[in-house]
Amino acid sequence: MKKIIPISEAANFPLWRRPVFLLFLMAFAMPIAFNTWSALLNNFVIDVADFTGVEIGWLHSVREIPGFLAVGVIALMMLVREQILGLVALLMLGVATALTAYFPSFGGILTLTMLSSIGFHYYETVNQSLQLQWIDKARAPQVIGWLMAAGSAASLLAYGTLVLTWKTFDLSYGLVYMVGGGVTAAIAIYALLAFPQFESPTPQLKTFVLRRRYWLYYALQFMAGARRQIFVVFAAFMMVEKFGFDVHQVTSLFMINFVINMVVAPLMGRLVGARGERFVLLLEYAGLILVFLAYGGLYWLGWGVVVASVLYVVDHMLFGLAFALKTYFQKIADPQDIAPTAAVAFTINHIAAVFLPAALGYLWIVSPSAVFILAASLAGVSFGLGLLIPRHPRKGNETLLSARLTKRKGESTTA
Repeated sequence: MKKIIPISEAANFPLWRRPVFLLFLMAFAMPIAFNTWSALLNNFVIDVADFTGVEIGWLHSVREIPGFLAVGVIALMMLVREQILGLVALLMLGVATALTAYFPSFGGILTLTMLSSIGFHYYETVNQSLQLQWIDKARAPQVIGWLMAAGSAASLLAYGTLVLTWKTFDLSYGLVYMVGGGVTAAIAIYALLAFPQFESPTPQLKTFVLRRRYWLYYALQFMAGARRQIFVVFAAFMMVEKFGFDVHQVTSLFMINFVINMVVAPLMGRLVGARGERFVLLLEYAGLILVFLAYGGLYWLGWGVVVASVLYVVDHMLFGLAFALKTYFQKIADPQDIAPTAAVAFTINHIAAVFLPAALGYLWIVSPSAVFILAASLAGVSFGLGLLIPRHPRKGNETLLSARLTKRKGESTTA
């Protein structure tokens, strides 16, 4: 068994063996498999399995079940250290992605999607927890912004390779899935072998944690999960179904997204530090309202592929601002609550995700614009909730309502 190293001692290690470097390596590895799967998915299921909006809706509902069950991470933490659990989940994502094209039936695609999704969601749950435990609060917005930029760089590498080689070498779905998943699996194995096990400054609770004072964080997580599903499931599907995008065209669009995020994510980290989580999250929600309404306009007004592509890029960029929700929680949380609350929050985030894609798949057949109007409405609710975030959140000042309640109690005591 590897020696357990406290985070404070790890500062003396060479850069390539420090906890932050491991976070960057993980941030780089995950998008290679996940975005290879995403880039090919819509073309793969339409070309190979003749999916319609109904099947794609069911596929994404199945994909989100492990996210809904992310609270199971708390039980696994009793048996396995978080760091090891996260890397094993990353390995599972890579292996399942590599095998995707070898099971081209509806049932086979659902099964491999479920397995890769378990890896993805359990990895993301643990990764979010480790980021908030290993990174100091003062540096968190900037460092998390750079971690997002590293993920965007990995995605750009994967997509760039696809754009340059897909048509030139007439690549198959099987080969691309095998390479993309294999690279992620190889990095996960390396990280399991090369890094010591790091001990967080505060031992984490290994029990279910659901605190009343975190209610706004829970509500924003729920709305984010419902809203994001509409973007993830139907925005890219629209580009293929309505505008006939081929694999290299969808991939080119993704590349533009990640080039922008490589530049914007660190700047957004600085913006969170300068203006606070409230400002950044309200900016995200207001922008998403406008973008989703414009998506509906693609069907009402007959706007073309250029407008659709611009909206998709802006949409993706706005969703990148959601990391401010992580740092908001870091500021209001008890340190020992971070790991169990990350699991609970991931489950809350995926409550709507389990049923929404399948339900909206049927609505999509009737009226695609109605799907995007619903998304705009959800963004509007998020904006209303975001107004309750204090300028300087902390324990005891989680929401504007809690601040006013504390003030009233103080006045009553004085009287």
